[in-house]
Amino acid sequence: MINSVEKASVLIEALPYLQRFSGNTVVIKYGGNAMLNDELKKNVIQDIIFLKYAGIRPVVVHGGGPEITGMLKKLGKETSFVSGLRVTDAETVEIAEMVLVGKINSEIVKLLNFLGAKAVGLSGKDADLIIAAKHLAKVRENGQVKEVDIGFVGDVLKLNTNIVESLLDQGYIPVISPIGVGKDGATYNINADYVAGELAAALGAEKLALITDVEGIYRDYKDKSTFVSTLSLAEAQEMIKTGSIDGGMIPKVEACVKALAAGVAKTHIIDGRNPHSLLLEIFTTEGIGTEVVKYRRYING
Repeated sequence: MINSVEKASVLIEALPYLQRFSGNTVVIKYGGNAMLNDELKKNVIQDIIFLKYAGIRPVVVHGGGPEITGMLKKLGKETSFVSGLRVTDAETVEIAEMVLVGKINSEIVKLLNFLGAKAVGLSGKDADLIIAAKHLAKVRENGQVKEVDIGFVGDVLKLNTNIVESLLDQGYIPVISPIGVGKDGATYNINADYVAGELAAALGAEKLALITDVEGIYRDYKDKSTFVSTLSLAEAQEMIKTGSIDGGMIPKVEACVKALAAGVAKTHIIDGRNPHSLLLEIFTTEGIGTEVVKYRRYING
């Protein structure tokens, strides 16, 4: 069992990170099995509250893919994906909105408040927070890339962050569902990784952390020995181009690329199956998962 001196050492290790990040915004994409397992869920929520009381301004963007899939299955609807994104017809986007906004968002807000924070739930429709445009998925066939219409799946066209900044200034933790509205009034389901990346860029966040179900990025996902702890922006872009990064990892890495290009200092892809992985990544020297940075020489914090 950890003794008092070891506990103190852990706190001291966190000190430079507390000093550096206090007052800064950190955008957290919360997804994967850490949303389904009650103990892991509590760990993540505690981590977010710790950030808040450490003087950091956390913003949470949540996914809900497994729960959407589960609801669709109950209703007898098949699920298919293209380039890691769900093919979404009119009925599916209604179900996605019901699950994301009506169920998952309210549960996260309730738990944050219960454990001692002040949280407010938002949909991208609130105060026109997320204005969306139809997303065309890119598919590689015979060495060529073509665009495919996958329904009511959106891209972030514009973010109106005033409501988020106002909530942060008043001490609240904004919790955002990735549902946007088009200029034509249509509802769009937007990949939560993309929303988090765009939001981190728009808010001038210090960090973007994407909580997922894998250890991080592999140069060859079939070979665990090829795990990458640090990846530069250029390397990440090349791995997407060559297909080394594919499937559901594509939106995550593209979110990191977007955030870094807009000036976010550092981005992280971390495994939410590890208890308190968010704190380990932000407040320890060794960290956990894969950090994607603009240049490899960025090594401090």
